[in-house]
Amino acid sequence: MAPVIAIHGGAGTLRRANMTASRASLYRKALGEALEAGSTVLQNGGTALDAVTAAVVAMEDSPLFNAGRGAVYNADGRHELDAAIMDGKRLRAGAVACVERIRNPVLAARAVMEHSRHVLLAGKGAERFAGKQGLKMVNQKYFGTAARLEALRRNLQSHHGTVGAVALDRDGNLAAATSTGGYTGKLPGRIGDSPLVGAGTYADNRACAVSGTGLGEAFIRALVAYDVAARVRYRRESLASAARAALASVARLGGDGGLVAVDRRGNVAMPFNSQGMYRACIDRRGRRSIAIY
Repeated sequence: MAPVIAIHGGAGTLRRANMTASRASLYRKALGEALEAGSTVLQNGGTALDAVTAAVVAMEDSPLFNAGRGAVYNADGRHELDAAIMDGKRLRAGAVACVERIRNPVLAARAVMEHSRHVLLAGKGAERFAGKQGLKMVNQKYFGTAARLEALRRNLQSHHGTVGAVALDRDGNLAAATSTGGYTGKLPGRIGDSPLVGAGTYADNRACAVSGTGLGEAFIRALVAYDVAARVRYRRESLASAARAALASVARLGGDGGLVAVDRRGNVAMPFNSQGMYRACIDRRGRRSIAIY
């Protein structure tokens, strides 16, 4: 099986008029680095789980994306982060929500999956568990950037984003991972679709792996990630068709966004119905693409 990886760095109000050449170059470079981090794992015979973990960690560590460092502020001027990961081979999943001190929430999500009997841990309990697993903890200042603080001051509630990755490894196993800071000015304690299995994150070797980005409340109500997988598995729809139909459900609920997905045959879909979506992939033929609009 030829390995495949696709990533996204968020979808939403990405106005072309505000996207300078230098800014676009920064995002393309960061996407390329995250794509390379995941692809290197796959090319060296690593698992899809390790590949999506590596790609998401790279984006969490970048101040450009709304995940980890660079996460947006909530209404109280604090950062609360969510993340999830899922193994398509055994349908294992792990997630964390409303965490404030974990440097890389996706690593905490994976630890929940691999070292606990739970799927989702939240808040202080998730942080305590992550600390016991030896994960790096930071203070709130680590996550903040001048751009995110300005967005809070200007009350830019459409200022949001998510990062995610999906992969197919040489053994035919699928995996998905998603991480986010939510959206600017969200109520404290708000949890979006990213850490909810079936909403923003899903993987099943019998169908596909999906990571979504957009208006989380609509993605939750439409169960977007699972909807894509169910359409592929039960209705035998193509991945592209299933992904479009799932996003249409989001639109009917007044939401927008996008997703990246890869199926068990290595087909890739990266649709969006917002103004843009940071995205990149290396397909089963080894072709590499990076795009914003």
